[in-house]
Amino acid sequence: MLLALLALILAMGGVMLLNKALTPEYGLDLAGGTTVTLSPITPDGGAPTEESLDLAVNIIRDRVNGSGISDAEVAKAGDNIVISVPGVGQEEVVKLVGTTAELRFRQVLAIAAGSPQTPGEMATQAPTPGDTAAQTPQPSPSPAATGQKGTRVPAPSSSAQASPSGSPAGRALSSALTNPSPSQSAAPRQRKTPAADSDGGAEPSARPSGSAAPSATPTAAADDPLAGVDTTGIDPAVLERFKTLDCSKQDKGQGAQDDPNQQFVACSQDGSAKYVLEKAAVTGTAIDSAEAGVEPSTGEWLVQLSFKGQGPDQWSKVTTTAFNSAEPRNQVAMVLDGVVISAPVIQEPITGGRAQISGSFTQVTATELANQLKYGALPLKFEKSSIDEVSSTLGADQLRGGLIAGAIGLGLVVVYSLLYYRGLGVVSVLSLAVASILTYQSVVLLGHFAGFRLSLPHIIGLIVSIGITADSFIVYFERIRDEMKEGRRTLRSAIEVAWVRARRTILIADAVMFIAAVVLYFLAVGGVAGFAFAMGLTTLIDIAVVFMFTKPFVALLARLKFFAKGHKLSGLDAERMSNEPHAGSTTALQEA
Repeated sequence: MLLALLALILAMGGVMLLNKALTPEYGLDLAGGTTVTLSPITPDGGAPTEESLDLAVNIIRDRVNGSGISDAEVAKAGDNIVISVPGVGQEEVVKLVGTTAELRFRQVLAIAAGSPQTPGEMATQAPTPGDTAAQTPQPSPSPAATGQKGTRVPAPSSSAQASPSGSPAGRALSSALTNPSPSQSAAPRQRKTPAADSDGGAEPSARPSGSAAPSATPTAAADDPLAGVDTTGIDPAVLERFKTLDCSKQDKGQGAQDDPNQQFVACSQDGSAKYVLEKAAVTGTAIDSAEAGVEPSTGEWLVQLSFKGQGPDQWSKVTTTAFNSAEPRNQVAMVLDGVVISAPVIQEPITGGRAQISGSFTQVTATELANQLKYGALPLKFEKSSIDEVSSTLGADQLRGGLIAGAIGLGLVVVYSLLYYRGLGVVSVLSLAVASILTYQSVVLLGHFAGFRLSLPHIIGLIVSIGITADSFIVYFERIRDEMKEGRRTLRSAIEVAWVRARRTILIADAVMFIAAVVLYFLAVGGVAGFAFAMGLTTLIDIAVVFMFTKPFVALLARLKFFAKGHKLSGLDAERMSNEPHAGSTTALQEA
């Protein structure tokens, strides 16, 4: 056991060195951070309801926690919501919590380049006879949505291989946009029967001319973004907005509260494409779960979705409509805060309320999309009224005081153990040292790999755990002394019998403490949850130290004459072990 513990400590230390993670990550109170204040905007300009604010707080808290940030605080302040995130420059989190509109699923009606292209740029992309393949840019494959158990079929409109690094989930630009040649860009499927559009009318069968690509003629495309775009069923006012929208400017629709009952124009996240979107078919409130995962057969990252309520029927209808439509209407866009975060190609009608989105995802982009889908339905629109940097000066002073208090407490435990248990107290001191090493390594590794940030509540929990750890040693040592006082056992046999009886008490005590920590962690938030986490972590470490170090080390010391013969400084001398006031039964301490 001692060797196994040593190997564990060395392994954790090696991981720390390899990753150059030698110090913990600190929380908001110790390292400073960013505070964002969100002010609600209601359609009628009135005050929001308490219910809607409480729901918004819970969703934003889930967003922040889902991003891997630990020790973040989300709370109401009047009608505002204040988010405090540890660490300076948390732009990603600020962007995440500020993305507040409700998530909507809309069928794509048309796609065009996100910004006007100059004649020179169009000439570069325009194909020339006989050399189309050489001059046609190859995009990353668009994400594709299939049923969870369906066979994934690569989107026929894209011939490029997935980039090893993956592309952001929102870049679902059809290859028809970048492959403008009719000879190179074909509709994903040919239909013999017309497909019904969202208004119930008949739509012409799929044909290459239905591509969202700009015209092959540079001048025509530059003058008219609608050249080559199928405008069937699109509201004329929406088309005008589509023509003038420039996604390269600050005109992406960020923060727009789109009407789910109206067609909508939106940009992709990177601004490379703009979309005309049908009325919302499904909203974010219908999502039951969204998880990033890996396809076992291919090792490809994907996002798995499941719907609830009316969601499965709504999703089945929109995917069936998209599947029976020509490109680019075979895509369903996911719109959050007025921006298209993803627009996968529908490769089969998806029934049963479960689906998966596959494409050139990495773990980061798949997780980001899953979090956006899972936590994307807020009941209110918010604006960021202030973004402030928080100083860590006060927290640093409190940290210094907490460390001093912890050092004093640890010193008192050490002094007590040495005075009362004498030589046996050395085991307590070394056990506390081993527990401290394991705790420090765990905090550092959790900070590096899991986003854990050490804050004052965590430190308080670690200090309190000193008493918990010492209590386990006391239970075991007192049981050894009780066995010795009976006068019928040698030290070696007393250690083994005492361990069988003491470990049950230690496990029960630690189990009660761990259950209390788990309950407190899930029921509380903020600093109280941090305290519970630290207490639960040190309880597990206490069990590991007692089983892997304390008991084996005591058994090792029992082989030394200093302890086996009952030296006066060992803490196991005859006078202390005797139930009588006289020192007569020395034979009880001798080895057989």
